[in-house]
Amino acid sequence: MGEWHQKSAEAVLRELESDGKRGLTPGEAGRRLGRYGKNRLEQSKPPNWLLRLLGQLKDPMVLVLLGAAVLSLGASGGRDWLDAVIILVIVAANAGISLSQEDSAQRALEALRKLSAPLARVIRGGELLRVAAEDLVPGDVIELEAGDLVPADARILSGAGLRCDESAMTGESAPVSKEAEALLDPDTPLAERRNLVLSATVVTAGRARCVVTATGMDTEVGRIAGMLLGGEGGETPLQARMGEVSRTLSFLCLCLCAVMFGIGALLHRDLLELFLTAVSLAVAAIPEGLPAVVTIVLALGVQRMVKRGAIIKRLPAVETLGCAGVICSDKTGTLTQNKMTVTRVWLPRPERKELALTAAALCNDARLRYDGRGGPVCTGDPTEVALVELAAREGVDKNELEQRFPRRGELPFDAQRKRMSTLHPRKEGGFRLMVKGAPDVLLNLCRMDPAARRAAQEANEAMADQALRVLGVAYRDLEFLPKTLSAETLEQGLTFLGLMGMMDPPRPQVREAVEQCFAAGIRPVMITGDHKLTALAVARELEIFRPGDLALTGEDLDFLPQEVLEEDVERFSVYARVTPEHKMRIVRAWQARGKVVAMTGDGVNDAPALKAADIGCAMGAAGTDVAKGAADLILTDDDFSTIVRAVEEGRGIYANIRKAIHYLLSCNIGEILCIFLATVWNFAQMPLLPVQLLWLNLVTDSLPALALGVEPVEEGIMTRPPREARAPLFDRAFSLRLLWQGAMVGLLTLGAYGLGYLLPGPAEPGAAANTMAFAALTFSQLFHAFDVRSEDRSLFQIGLFSNPAMNRAFLAGAAMQLSVLCLPPLQMVFQTAPLSPRQWLSVLALAAAPLLVCEGEKALRRLRRRRTGSKSPAATGRN
Repeated sequence: MGEWHQKSAEAVLRELESDGKRGLTPGEAGRRLGRYGKNRLEQSKPPNWLLRLLGQLKDPMVLVLLGAAVLSLGASGGRDWLDAVIILVIVAANAGISLSQEDSAQRALEALRKLSAPLARVIRGGELLRVAAEDLVPGDVIELEAGDLVPADARILSGAGLRCDESAMTGESAPVSKEAEALLDPDTPLAERRNLVLSATVVTAGRARCVVTATGMDTEVGRIAGMLLGGEGGETPLQARMGEVSRTLSFLCLCLCAVMFGIGALLHRDLLELFLTAVSLAVAAIPEGLPAVVTIVLALGVQRMVKRGAIIKRLPAVETLGCAGVICSDKTGTLTQNKMTVTRVWLPRPERKELALTAAALCNDARLRYDGRGGPVCTGDPTEVALVELAAREGVDKNELEQRFPRRGELPFDAQRKRMSTLHPRKEGGFRLMVKGAPDVLLNLCRMDPAARRAAQEANEAMADQALRVLGVAYRDLEFLPKTLSAETLEQGLTFLGLMGMMDPPRPQVREAVEQCFAAGIRPVMITGDHKLTALAVARELEIFRPGDLALTGEDLDFLPQEVLEEDVERFSVYARVTPEHKMRIVRAWQARGKVVAMTGDGVNDAPALKAADIGCAMGAAGTDVAKGAADLILTDDDFSTIVRAVEEGRGIYANIRKAIHYLLSCNIGEILCIFLATVWNFAQMPLLPVQLLWLNLVTDSLPALALGVEPVEEGIMTRPPREARAPLFDRAFSLRLLWQGAMVGLLTLGAYGLGYLLPGPAEPGAAANTMAFAALTFSQLFHAFDVRSEDRSLFQIGLFSNPAMNRAFLAGAAMQLSVLCLPPLQMVFQTAPLSPRQWLSVLALAAAPLLVCEGEKALRRLRRRRTGSKSPAATGRN
């Protein structure tokens, strides 16, 4: 914002070559508009649909599948086009789901946007005009009054009683009094530059004439918006782990194909046959349904979160919350209600309570009305609104008082006097002066004995120690009015009525949410632009600040090197009087400690940290457009506790995606082993055909995998520590379990293939063997899905019917597989043959074996843990 706060109003006008009374001429304003540009913020342009589509297709697994489609067409001379078409449909469907979900989230976000300061009152050529706010230029002279949204950064030229709500920019919860005459030091913090008004803040009281000093991206809000332009967020933990899985599977696929070609060359196999086998191996190695399953599971989680008060802008963002170890939260409007409320009242004489409330309501510019249900609705300066609402709660109605005792005169509030006075007629005759203001000033104007004055001062200090904003009220009865109504003639010999302490109180559900964070191993941290005492008072009430914790101010951070902050960041739970740059430093210090950081906020000053965090959470109703644009998650109910519910949802989604991946990979390992061993052992024909493998991977495997994705959240998931962001998807023990389960399925499939040649049936042996292998593999995978529902607990412990989606998936998969095996038209497509009852019994016996073996292995692990007293991996949060 330059150094405008150091200079007098006259010096600023000279430097900007403007006139405080006549403003700029229309011609000069036009020339400056061409030089400085429109008074609006730049926005990052979203990538077009083609770039977004290409982004969906760069996954290594997708590239291998596309290569398999090309090989299938080329090797068969275009005859086996069905395999290629199915592969292309898979890839297109998965990309379509992802793009559709992103568009849906963007539309929901756009619905939350509001117009900001569309018009401004500006003096040009000596005339007061209303022009589009985006057409303002530096040097324009504008007028502001209560209720206006400040359209640009400006230096105050003159005014009366001007107060602004700057919480969106600075985090200061109370309105800030402004004065034109102030000359400030160069290093005065932004929140204390009382001779300036900031773009995107709100005038709560008074009026002023100002000269515009900066517009568009040159304003304070523009400087913050500039931090958000360009660059996309890094990978989420799930995306990183999925990338590892994708690269590993693709590399494995290529290696197996190379080994297979080497073996085929040694065995003098036909080149065309090798190409077709390579397609089979690629199809077997790549779980085609995996990208779609993960995308759909995330999308279903997003839909659940919308119902619970959150809009997810990026699908993986909801899962990222699941491994959040730190939640850095803004105070004003996030942890608190962003609404001043009187919480303490001190009266030297309790019998004068109604008179004290009357003084607070009459010496007040707030407006009171009642909604359809009869509830009071106040508008105006937040401090004055708090006083009117207090009076209304106690049965003192401001509107009725003003009808009985209309205002006959006033001395408006100003920063020098630190008080406001209004004059009203008395029913007994004469007049009554009502005064409210800063207690230290007001007490000096009151007639009091030393003991009463000392008691009032002690009460004021006690409230201030609790970080309350304190106002005093007093009155004076006058039989006659002096000739001159001034502070000197009226504001003396007052009778003190009492003190009223107010604060921006915490949201009701936040304390419980903070307790849940600590129980889940998540560290809540308060970061605010407000005063340190105020921040500590709220943090102690919410138990964010605990014994042994420390608090820092922005000034402290300025002298603290980043490497020292990174080393000691876990010692600090409250940061006060911080700037947007400070907030980003704090977020990055936690990230340097290996923590996944969630950042919540609603103001413009929160936006850079929202973007720097691993997941940014903005308030939907009270949040600024800049904050919502920078965030990954929008809380439509502005409720901090929604974040905790999102953490639970994220942990559940990750656990379910892990189960789905476990299921799909164990199935694919069985398919790979089957194809590979058939090649090594030089089988006359492949036990499984490419079209059969595609059917398995896309239909019969994907349905149970989706059902695993909606598995109910495990008990105690919010009492475990968060998993490490860099933790592998599977640990060593789990990977070994995955391998032996897949190997068991593959060997049983080869066993079914061999039985096809041994057991008599209606079809010729080769066709029967292929069909039995296909059927055994399909049904073994369907049964295996029930085992994967829990890593440690038995199917009978979690309940056979506790996930109805799984039962439906099993029945649907079985029905579709039977149709493929039994219906003649589908038998032709999938090259299957009818089986005898004995062959069917053999297939079902082999298919059920993996479920029984896995259940037995889990029972043995549970028994071993009970003997050793160790915990399961799920309970320790390793996975």
